[in-house]
Amino acid sequence: MVSRVKKRASLHTLGCRLNQSETMLIEQRLKDEGYEIVPFGEVADLGIINTCTVTNLADSKCRQSIRQFVRKNPEAFTAVVGCYSQMGFKEIAEIGGVDLIIGNQDKMSVVDFIGQGKNERPVIIRDRISQDDFSISFFGDAPFNQRANLKIQDGCSFVCSFCIIPFARGASRSRDLKNLVEEGRAKASQGVREIILSGVNIGTYRSEDGNLLTVLDALDGIRGIDRIRISSIEPTTIPTELFDRMKSVDHALLPFFHIPLQAGSDKVLREMKRRYTIGEYLDFLSLAHESVPGLYVGTDIMVGFPGETDVEFEETCRVFLDNPFDYCHVFSFSEREGTLAERRKDQVPIVKRQRRSARLRRLSANKRYDFYESHLGQTMRVLFENSRPDAWPSYTDNYIRVVVPRDGTNGEDLANRCAEVTLEKVAADFVEGRIVRMLD
Repeated sequence: MVSRVKKRASLHTLGCRLNQSETMLIEQRLKDEGYEIVPFGEVADLGIINTCTVTNLADSKCRQSIRQFVRKNPEAFTAVVGCYSQMGFKEIAEIGGVDLIIGNQDKMSVVDFIGQGKNERPVIIRDRISQDDFSISFFGDAPFNQRANLKIQDGCSFVCSFCIIPFARGASRSRDLKNLVEEGRAKASQGVREIILSGVNIGTYRSEDGNLLTVLDALDGIRGIDRIRISSIEPTTIPTELFDRMKSVDHALLPFFHIPLQAGSDKVLREMKRRYTIGEYLDFLSLAHESVPGLYVGTDIMVGFPGETDVEFEETCRVFLDNPFDYCHVFSFSEREGTLAERRKDQVPIVKRQRRSARLRRLSANKRYDFYESHLGQTMRVLFENSRPDAWPSYTDNYIRVVVPRDGTNGEDLANRCAEVTLEKVAADFVEGRIVRMLD
């Protein structure tokens, strides 16, 4: 390691929003220790790769990223942390140049294990994942963003037949309420105005001090936090008490849900070991739309699950089209060693999975367009992000992507400011808007 000048560290994240949130916290810890953070791919003295293991392909991408860093920085100290480190530590240990491998139990303490020189063989720290509630001891002045992730939960006790995450991240456990509120206050003091709750299965949040509703109300009480958005949440874990908070002008919770469906066939759902029927899911979806005006609902759909027939895929398309979903994230089933689904003999051919994915993505684009078009002429509140050369991007409360051309802003700096904007024209995957008035 370089000792005469400021040490350079490079971090790389693979996978989910939760991983991104954790990497930002690790990055801040490194800054506190005196490291200069440089983009992944530049010369560095330290590399930390935060990994994903959701599919076999994800494992392959992790190995590729590790090798990429080592080739660029053969003398650097290389640490690999996260889900793939938990499950595939033996494979990682075979990659030349890796010095440290840490599973999910201790990855947030990776800085404490970094050495000052290369290890002859990688040190492996992969303890059994605790089921106790947790706190995060450092968050400092994380890199500013108008919309910031806040980790409130980790792990999952639902064992779907296609998913390895309960083994990679352990059982569901929750973050201490006072600790997460402290981070919320820290983010607000930096100017963050929108908090996005993140976790593996956030609807299962339970601590000594309360549940998800308790978290929402505690964050709502923080001065400066104007908007709270829930990331992906399992349908069987959503309390209907959320509806009143979403539609209240006095609560920061926004009218947005991303609720994984995965399949529109009860037979496929049973084989996936999901915890609901199509009827139960759609009853909840209908109630949510009746209760929350302007609610925007997205979902996840997996195509090509082992044994999925053409008829069952058509059922999924019909459920998506005929019900108030506004978009879907489409995932082709991808084998993950160690799951029940991977061992099945009735795998759907990859070409058929790809065709089904392409079709659903087209349907999703059409539904998103229709939702956007249905809001044209309305005036809605937005929070502006950092500008692009030609425009100011933003999101409405219900997650419509709105772009205001710079030539209509009189040269004002709109970053991190709220405004009322009239939605005028759908353009590709966003709506072009016109400012009616600034709100702050």
